[in-house]
Amino acid sequence: MQWTAVPCAPEPGLLSEGPVWDAHRQELLWVDITAGLIHRGALIARADGTGPPDVAPLCTLTLDRPVGAVAPCASGDLIAAAGTGFLTVGATGRAAPFAAPSLPSDGVRRRMNDAKCDPRGRLLAGTMAYDITPGAGSLHRLDPDGSVATLLDSVTISNGLGWSPDGRRLYFADSATHRVDVFDYDPPSGALGSRRPFARFGADEEPDGLAVDTEGRVWVAVWGAGQVRAFAPDGTPYAVVDVPAAHVSSCAFAGPDLDVLVITTAREGRSPEQLRAEPDAGRLFVCRPGATGLPIAPFADAPAPAPASTPAPRPVPTGPADPAAAPGPTTAHDQQGAPS
Repeated sequence: MQWTAVPCAPEPGLLSEGPVWDAHRQELLWVDITAGLIHRGALIARADGTGPPDVAPLCTLTLDRPVGAVAPCASGDLIAAAGTGFLTVGATGRAAPFAAPSLPSDGVRRRMNDAKCDPRGRLLAGTMAYDITPGAGSLHRLDPDGSVATLLDSVTISNGLGWSPDGRRLYFADSATHRVDVFDYDPPSGALGSRRPFARFGADEEPDGLAVDTEGRVWVAVWGAGQVRAFAPDGTPYAVVDVPAAHVSSCAFAGPDLDVLVITTAREGRSPEQLRAEPDAGRLFVCRPGATGLPIAPFADAPAPAPASTPAPRPVPTGPADPAAAPGPTTAHDQQGAPS
C-alpha cells in the first residue's frame, strides 16, 4: 500500500522533529531542535474541506538551548529533553531543571535527541554528539522521581522509540547503523532485554523517529528517502508514505481517533538547489494511512488533571503563551545532513 502526505500550514522549521499528540489538551506538540522551539498546534479542517486535516499553530515556546524532544506531563506541564538534560516547562515557557544523565567528561559536545514515554509514563531519551562522533551517544530512562538510568551506551545517533501494543517490545534506531532494532522490554521495571535486528535500510537511508499502531505495525521516518515506511510486527514491509522532502525526521499518530499520521521534515543540510526542488522541506505533513496509533502515555509526574468542563475545539490559531517569557534560543547546530 502507498500514500502521499500533504504539507501543513505552519512555517518550515530548520529541524522539525518529535511530533506527539497531547491527548489531554487535544493538541499536537513538536519541536525545532536547533532553534530551541516547542510548538503547539490544533488539527483543523482544510479550507477546501477535503483531504486530511491541516495544523493550525497555537503557540511557540522558546528555550535557551537545543531541544531534542518534548512530552506532555500528567501534571499539565511539559518535560523537555533539552541541552544535556531534562527540563520541566510551564505554559508560559518558564523552564526549570529537573534531572540530567551522567555523561562522559571526554571533551565531546553532546545534546539530547529523540525521547518518548513508555506505557508506564517513564521517559526514554537518547543523546548524540554534535559532530556525530561514533559511539558517543547513549540511551537513558528518566523515572518520575527524577532518577536517571543509562540503558545503552556506544550509540551514535539515538532515535526511533516506540513500544509494541503489549509494551513488551521496544523499537529503537541508532540511525548510523541503517537499522531499526527491537529489544525485549520489561514493563514493570523499564529494563531492556535481548536485542535483535527488526528492519534494515539502504546505505543512503537512515531510520529516524517512529510510531507504532494498534496492530503492532511500526511506521519509520526514513531520513534521506523522503518516506515513512511501515513494517508488520515480523519486520516484513507493509506500506509506504511518500513525502515531498528528503529529510523525513519523525512521525506520530494524532487526532481524537489517532488516525492522522503527522510527519516532520527538515531543511537543515539541504543545499539551495535542493530546497528549490523541495520548497516544503521543514514543514509538517499529514496523511490518513488507514491505521490507528497507540496512545502515548504522559510523563507520570503527578495525577492527571481533570479535563476542562467545556473542551471546545479551537478553530483559529491562538495561544496563551508569551514566547518572550523565556530566553532566546542558542546558536548551536548539529552536523548538517545527519538525521536528528
